[in-house]
Amino acid sequence: MKNNQQGFTLVELVTVLVILGILAAVAIPKYVSYTSEARAASLNGLAGALRSAVALTQAKYTVMGNSAATAVTLADGTSVTVTSGANGGIPTVAAAGIQAAVNQSGFTFDPLTGKWDFSSGAIANCFVTYVAAGTASVTSTGC
Repeated sequence: MKNNQQGFTLVELVTVLVILGILAAVAIPKYVSYTSEARAASLNGLAGALRSAVALTQAKYTVMGNSAATAVTLADGTSVTVTSGANGGIPTVAAAGIQAAVNQSGFTFDPLTGKWDFSSGAIANCFVTYVAAGTASVTSTGC
C-alpha cells in the first residue's frame, strides 16, 4: 500500500513562520529608515526650489530696472509680490509672494509662519521655513 503525503508537517510550517518572522524583523526597520530619508530628500528638494525661485525672481526684478516695483511678472505670466529697493526683488512671505513663485504641489504653505509642510498631514519637526530675506531652512529631525 502506497502512503501519499497530503500536506505539510507541523515542523515545516513552524520553520516557514520563523523564517518569515526573521525577514520581517529585518525588513520593517529598513522600510522606516527609507521613508524618513525620502521625506528629508523631498524637503531638501523643496528648499532648492524655493532658493531657485528667489534667484529667478530677483534676476527678473533686476532686469526690469525699476527699484520701486513691488511685483514681478514671471515668464509664465505669474505675478509675484516682491520687496522693493536697491536690493529688492525677493519674494515676500505671502501667498502672492513665494507661494506664487514656486507653485509646489504636495506641500502646504502657511503665509503667517513661512512654513512649507507635507499636505498629507503635519509631521512634527519635518518642514521647510522660508524667511523674508529669501532663504529657506530645512527642519528634518522628525521626518
